[in-house]
Amino acid sequence: MNIFVLMKRTFDTEEKITISNGKINEDGAEFIINPYDEYAIEEAIQVRDANGGEVTVVSVGNEETEKQLRTALAMGADKAVLINTEDDIEYGDQYTTAKILAEYLKDKEADLILGGNVAIDGGSGQVGPRVAELLGITYITTITKLEIDGNTATVTRDVEGDSEVIETSLPLLVTAQQGLNEPRYPSLPGIMKAKKKPLDELELDDLDLEEDDVEAKTKTLEIYLPPKKEAGKVLEGEVEDQVKELVKLLHSEAKVV
Repeated sequence: MNIFVLMKRTFDTEEKITISNGKINEDGAEFIINPYDEYAIEEAIQVRDANGGEVTVVSVGNEETEKQLRTALAMGADKAVLINTEDDIEYGDQYTTAKILAEYLKDKEADLILGGNVAIDGGSGQVGPRVAELLGITYITTITKLEIDGNTATVTRDVEGDSEVIETSLPLLVTAQQGLNEPRYPSLPGIMKAKKKPLDELELDDLDLEEDDVEAKTKTLEIYLPPKKEAGKVLEGEVEDQVKELVKLLHSEAKVV
């Protein structure tokens, strides 16, 4: 099987985020594979081991993303591809990323494409479905189980506390939800092997794309942290008096009524 994984480099979930001039300050910050993408990588490896083929992990980013791609190779992926946009795109959004990935994948004859359900930094969940739409293939989101039998896939997906089972055919794009599997840690032999596995680096020119072709459809004007929580108030007295005081506070301070 020809399997691809869409991977994103994100802030470490343990990292304390700081804001400078309306932007996230990346200086000294630690980065990791987006946790939901780890489920996708693990599932891709398991599908390959059960059905044969190879796993290629693809990411759009800068040269620093090579570290996370090497981690994916150490987990067991066969190949990695970095589409380096650092010198070409000042600002991109989900449309930008999806357009680039779809352009790369359009002639790769992928049987299965996996990605994380969402990225923990943006949380839009748009890239996977957008890529599938551009490629003209079926997609299923938030999956918690995947079974492949020849050209048929049986997928279980999370639907707000319940499950839905779908049967479809390949090629297929799915996005991984927590519970799909338990991602493995890279072993020492895996880390050593990863150093010798192919990691190709491409730019927009290699995909016959111009900057105008992938111009963002949205623009982030400002990023800011939520305000610090203030101490709560305890209402005392008779219930009737508490209700009156509560309504007054909701109107004058919280401004919600």
